[in-house]
Order: sequence, then C-alpha cells, then structure tokens
Amino acid sequence: MGQRVSRTDFEWVATDEPHASRRKEILAKYPQIKKLFGHDPNFKYVAGGMVLTQIVTCFLLRDVDSWLTLLLVAYCFGGVINHSLSLAVHEISHGLAFGHSRPAANRYFGYFCNLPLGIPMSISFKKYHLEHHRYQGDEIIDTDLPTLLEAKLFDTTFGKFCWVCLQPFFYILRPLVVNPKPPTKYEVHNLIIQAIFDAFIVYFCGWRILVYLIVGTLLAMGLHPVAGHFISEHYMFAKGFETYSYYGPLNFITFNVGYHNEHHDFPAVPGCRLPLVKQIAPEYYDNMPQHNSWTRVLYDFITDPAVGPYARIKRKHAGLDKNE
Repeated sequence: MGQRVSRTDFEWVATDEPHASRRKEILAKYPQIKKLFGHDPNFKYVAGGMVLTQIVTCFLLRDVDSWLTLLLVAYCFGGVINHSLSLAVHEISHGLAFGHSRPAANRYFGYFCNLPLGIPMSISFKKYHLEHHRYQGDEIIDTDLPTLLEAKLFDTTFGKFCWVCLQPFFYILRPLVVNPKPPTKYEVHNLIIQAIFDAFIVYFCGWRILVYLIVGTLLAMGLHPVAGHFISEHYMFAKGFETYSYYGPLNFITFNVGYHNEHHDFPAVPGCRLPLVKQIAPEYYDNMPQHNSWTRVLYDFITDPAVGPYARIKRKHAGLDKNE
C-alpha cells in the first residue's frame, strides 16, 4: 500500500506541444475538417435540459431527511449531471454553444449551466483553460499540471488515492497559487448570479439540497468513473505521449471529451463532431496510446508505481507571446 513510484521528477522536454503542428499537417491533408468547425446547434437544448433536470430533482428531494440517501443520489445521479454540466462549461469556454461571433450569448449560457454546480466557475475556468491549450505543459501557465509539492506529498499508492479523492480542491486552488490572476467583472457577475441561485435553492428546498448540489459536484470530480478523464487526458501512461483519447461509452454523457487528442488538435470542433475528425484522419489517432475505461484509468493510476502525479510532461516557462 505504501510502495513508492519509480519517478522522482516530471518528464521535462524542450519540444513544443504537439497539437499545433499536427493540426497544420492534418488540415493540409484533409482540408474538409474545416467544415466541422463551428458551434453545435443542439448543444443548448441538451445542456439546458440537464440544468432543468437537476432543478426538478432538487424539488423532488427537498423532503428527504436521510443524509445517506442524499449522498447516494448525489454520487450516482446529481453528481453525474453536474460533471456533465462542468463539461458543458468546457464546451462553452471554446465558444461552441453559440459560436465565436456571439461571446455574450456563450457567457450568459455559461452562467446558466453553472447554476446546479453550486460553485461559480464558468468564467474562471475559461480564463485558465484556453491557456492550457495554447501553452500545454508550461510549468507556470498550464495550471492543469500538478505542482512539485503535490507530486512529492502524494507519490505513494495511498497518497495517490487521497490525491484523486481531493482532485476538485486541487483544481480550484492550484491556479490561485501557481498562476494567480485578478478577478474580472465577469467573474463577479458569475459569483452574484450563483449566489442568487443558491439562495433560491435554500429558500425553496432547504440547506440540505444546496449541500446535495455542491457535494455532488465535488464527489463526481474525485473518485468517480466520470472523473477518470482528468487522469486519462494528459498523464503519461506511455513514455513520450502527453495527450490520450478515450473511446468508451461515457463519452455519451460528457460531450465526447474523451476524444481528447482530437479536441486539442481541433478545439474549434464541437464535441458532437469530434468522432468525425477521427473518422476522417484515422491514421493520426488509431495507433496512438488510448484508453477504453476511465474506471481502469483510475485504478491503474492509483496502483501502478510507474504512474502518478509525476507522470506529466512539462516545459520550462518561456513567457507569454508578445501579443498576449
């Protein structure tokens, strides 16, 4: 249980992140992929339906007195919806709800999809996530990377188990430590709107239901099958490969976030069309290391001494582009 992993440092490289060059190469060979760019017209109905489902669930649960029942529903149902909504926010961060020409519509819909999560995150997520794409692996800018302190503290089997359970807290707090940014007016708007909704839930459904929403969000970001994508996307299960795709059934409820190589290669393609990218250019994806089970990813990450928080490719910080 206490066996230490074989790595003592991250995998440092001097090469650029691989997706920009592969995007250029694939588009030169398959220019028709550009036709997949743009927003998903059905996305707003799917994500909006999830929000309404969770609100109805809150009213159905308001008379439930058992904390065990609430926690089970939060883990098995509400948390899954909330995790899907967090990935809806991910789609929105790329302008894929209403298109890049309608930033305000995307922003307001992000506020709306954020509501059942109980915690304001839509605007803050976008602020950091787009940098994760552009500066993947940068030791300071890419806050998806675990810190050296995290890797040192959680490099045993039991430590990795705890780290996976605590993932939501690291995702929330890490950017504030590694790459803090002053809050924007839109983050303030996000906070105010979320506070009003949370007060609405407390007034009509009680504190227990607000706890149900927030705890469900946190549970489904930790030791939970749908949270396996946090590990599967960029942790180095095969040496030299820093992004991995998952082609299993949970893509159906996560806006195809498992198609992660395809997503990083073409972030302008909405999740519903990412399988078409793989279908058009199979030779670029079929032979890459890939995952078939997020549950297995979590198990392997925790139990395999060769995989852990250290198993990430990092690049020395070289500063932002001059036009940033």
